[in-house]
Amino acid sequence: MAGQEEIVFEDLFPAMVEKLGAEGFMKELCNGFRLLMDGEKGMITVESLKRNLGLLGLQGMSDDELICMVGEGDLNGDGGLDEMEFCTLMFRLSPALMKSSRTLLEEALVTEM
Repeated sequence: MAGQEEIVFEDLFPAMVEKLGAEGFMKELCNGFRLLMDGEKGMITVESLKRNLGLLGLQGMSDDELICMVGEGDLNGDGGLDEMEFCTLMFRLSPALMKSSRTLLEEALVTEM
């Protein structure tokens, strides 16, 4: 594919968790969700992603790529990502977070109690 840039995902989530702790990291994920969501629908849609591509540094993504991105995390098939689906997708995209998710959950539960 000549002329197309390859998007390389650098997994910064483990460093964020180390810096912010589990609770702080989850708060940042929720902030990210609110930043990208469609305010009227209360979920991230292809359209809301399209409007916010500049914030993500992903200008130039095609509609098909955005549809695939939303579809990857849309567990209930409603055409968008609710907050839980978004957070689940972010964890799935980070192999290091998946490995340490039990530790993060335990830390978050201890903090809540």
